[in-house]
Amino acid sequence: LEIGVSETDSFIEEVTEEVRRDRLFALMRKYGWIGILLVVLIVGGAAYSEWQKAHARASAEAFGDAVMAAMAEDDPAARIAALNAVSADSGSRKAVLEMLAASEAVTNDDREGALAKLNAVIADTTVPDSLRQLAELKSVILAGDAMAPDERGKLLDALAAPGAPFRPLAMEQQALSLIGAGDSDGAVALLRQILEEPDVTAGLRRRTTQLIVALGADPDTA
Repeated sequence: LEIGVSETDSFIEEVTEEVRRDRLFALMRKYGWIGILLVVLIVGGAAYSEWQKAHARASAEAFGDAVMAAMAEDDPAARIAALNAVSADSGSRKAVLEMLAASEAVTNDDREGALAKLNAVIADTTVPDSLRQLAELKSVILAGDAMAPDERGKLLDALAAPGAPFRPLAMEQQALSLIGAGDSDGAVALLRQILEEPDVTAGLRRRTTQLIVALGADPDTA
């Protein structure tokens, strides 16, 4: 009797295991494609990501090579023409090309052409704000006395606002405006404030100190 019971239990276990196996195979046949699809998506996504990175790297290298080739031209006019011919597929790259062309226009004594290039950057909403503000600062410096004092002051106030990327440089231009207006005390106070700004470059710190000394003041006196 015990042998019979044992054989019956073994038979039931075998049948149960067989049923489980059949159910598992049935589930795999019904839903296995989902797992395969997930694997394909993961592998395909990784491959696409790598392709994007390689494409971006190749595009950046091609852009850099084209800019270097343009800047290797013999004279400013030729460099401007070569820069204008470089293809740019983003606002940042367009801004770089325009500002380089503006610098070449200045070298070629074409201030109006340089300002036009800078204004194109300022007006382009696809350009990052930091580059647009850099173009604004360059345009203020380049325009000089030709820009109305009120307009110049308004632009510099915005560029010198706390947190602005080129605040110390804009403050330097504000100080120069004060010097031009005969307000030496105001200029010295502003120049000293520049020295207290974080991340002031060595060049700006040197220029600021020299200006303070030239105005007959002590850079270290509060």
